[in-house]
Amino acid sequence: MSKQTTITESRGASHSRHSSRSQVIADLGLEQYVMQLEVDGLCVVPPEVHGVPIAVFDEMVEFLLKRSASLVGCTFSLERGPHAEVTFKSDQQRSGLAEDPSKITQFLIQQLGSQHRMFRDLAVNPVAVALIKHMIGSKVTRFSSNNSFVKWQGEFGYGPNLGLHADQSAVPLPWGRTALTANTNWCLTDYTLEGGAFAYVPGSHRFASRPTFPSAVAQAVPVEAAKGSVIVFHGATWHGAYPRKIPGMRISIANYYRHMMVSSQEDYRNSFDRDLAKDCVNPELFWALCGFDDEFPYCEQSQPVPRILD
Repeated sequence: MSKQTTITESRGASHSRHSSRSQVIADLGLEQYVMQLEVDGLCVVPPEVHGVPIAVFDEMVEFLLKRSASLVGCTFSLERGPHAEVTFKSDQQRSGLAEDPSKITQFLIQQLGSQHRMFRDLAVNPVAVALIKHMIGSKVTRFSSNNSFVKWQGEFGYGPNLGLHADQSAVPLPWGRTALTANTNWCLTDYTLEGGAFAYVPGSHRFASRPTFPSAVAQAVPVEAAKGSVIVFHGATWHGAYPRKIPGMRISIANYYRHMMVSSQEDYRNSFDRDLAKDCVNPELFWALCGFDDEFPYCEQSQPVPRILD
């Protein structure tokens, strides 16, 4: 086989993979959202496109309010947030949020996939996964984490820098066009500027670098979206959030994905119950995104070794 033949076949295989991805996008009618991802690094997909009923989001909110109460120790409601004064201990502080823990008015509920089937179903939503795979790649996309952001009124938020960052910042530069991570932010409540909306810098994924300050803040714009929408964005897109300045809560679910060669935040292969992975709307896809059958990382001798001939 000639070198030219090998190159041609390689290009053909690459074209075939790209065509397959494009066909999925076309079949789901997602061309306009792909274009927004290409240009802005972020798109907002409404419920009538992704197909998740609003009633499901209501169930999720109810579950997460009860889970918040269980974790924190006081009642939570959409109208008031926590029904008691709460704060973080100094040794619980997340870096980059605030020097004074009393200013922090949000926390994460982690490992949602293990807590209820509705969260597993959401993580394999066909529209969201198609857009994610368009950015990362069909065969190499894996879960990184499935968490919920629970946020209530507070003037500080992430501070003057709005917490702007790129999700794939831990990966050394230079970055290419392919997303090394990509994210979905499911809006379980309305996103408004006064209500602590998502912030991002349009087109920043094409800078292929980490944010620079203070210019990044000046370029940031709010993503205002109705309850039930899903915000999808590239791992190199600069993003953060505005503080919530009005009473009540902003609740979201961040289903975060990665290229298989990037470390995951949640340890699916070693800690996720295989039976739960089978209990969802698309067990085959969930199993693949968990990376249960991936070759790496291995925990024992995984390659064959030669033996002495008899």
